[in-house]
Amino acid sequence: MKMEEFDQKIASLHDTLELFTKRFTNQQEESDDLIQETMLKALTYRNKFKQNTNLKGWLFTIMRNTFINNYRKMQKGKTFLDDTKDSYYLNVPDNHTFSTPDGNYEYNDINTCMNEIKDVLLIPFKLYTEGYKYHEIADELNVPIGTVKNRIFHARKQIQEKLIDYRN
Repeated sequence: MKMEEFDQKIASLHDTLELFTKRFTNQQEESDDLIQETMLKALTYRNKFKQNTNLKGWLFTIMRNTFINNYRKMQKGKTFLDDTKDSYYLNVPDNHTFSTPDGNYEYNDINTCMNEIKDVLLIPFKLYTEGYKYHEIADELNVPIGTVKNRIFHARKQIQEKLIDYRN
């Protein structure tokens, strides 16, 4: 397929891509940004497109992956969207939790106890406390989701036991 033909086919799918963005967002600006990023990636990586492949499916995959990556970046950065007229992104930490560790124990005590447990338990526990979902941790560590839940449970239990021993 020639470059011009490829570009025209991508441009002709703009409306279809716009409908597909409704699965991810209802905001027009986010939708437009997602379409723009998808088309830019498709044009940039056109040499990766294989002849006789479903172009629409290829674009949908690019869009879905772009959305997921952007979502993860936003979650990881603890960035919140301000819905005011100017739509500023604010880097504000989430301090609205009811179970803060400083209620009964000092942060350093908890950190010391956490670092005493095995990495096989500590890594999934830390990922979970950073906001990752069970399935994301399972994918990252390449283990079943049940194993992730089990390791997080045992990490909590060991940390609690160490805190009790640490205080006595």
